[in-house]
Amino acid sequence: MSALVTVRDLVKTYGEGEAETRVLKGLDMELAEGDLAALLGPSGSGKSTLLTILGTLMQPTSGQHIMLGEDLTRARDAALTEFRNRHIGFVFQFHHLLPDFTALENVIFPTAIAEGRETAGARRRGEQLLDRVGLAHRMDFRATALSGGQKQRVAIARALMNQPELVVADEPTGNLDRESAEQVMGLIAEINEQEKTTFLISTHDEKIAAACKRQIKVVDGKTVSD
Repeated sequence: MSALVTVRDLVKTYGEGEAETRVLKGLDMELAEGDLAALLGPSGSGKSTLLTILGTLMQPTSGQHIMLGEDLTRARDAALTEFRNRHIGFVFQFHHLLPDFTALENVIFPTAIAEGRETAGARRRGEQLLDRVGLAHRMDFRATALSGGQKQRVAIARALMNQPELVVADEPTGNLDRESAEQVMGLIAEINEQEKTTFLISTHDEKIAAACKRQIKVVDGKTVSD
């Protein structure tokens, strides 16, 4: 498999002078196309900062971040926004669904924003994705009427809406009971296997990590094992 994402000597510093805090300290990592990788490490190790940079929501202080052959550390904000919308999906611990929108409206929201309107094609893909995650019977339910596990499955469908090459997930099962967590992880593994979508999943859950093909450990701002 070829490299989808490469980061080299990645540094991220917050604050200045005596208040300066270096969170990433020369981190190196590669993700291959089709990877299903767990990102492990203690709180404060830099996992969330790394995910935020890989999602192009924040730039590193220094180092190199390449995805799909593009050096994203040199890209302007508008180019990063376009790149993110086309190539990267996000799943968070808290699903961040729009409460007054239906499941289907939440799923197609990224495409509606990008295209400026809701299209028939986007609606068809949203319906297909909700069927894929087992929620065809709930697509017209508002987010507030869904269970925690159902909301997270909607969030996964939303992350896949624009057919991204990479999905970054920050503790996606951390707010779920064990049964729901295992169902969500099973769905992620199935999508990874069938569609070759690359997933990087930050987790403290040993069972979730064990279900991934790779385990990448970050300690004190650097990768220490893989």
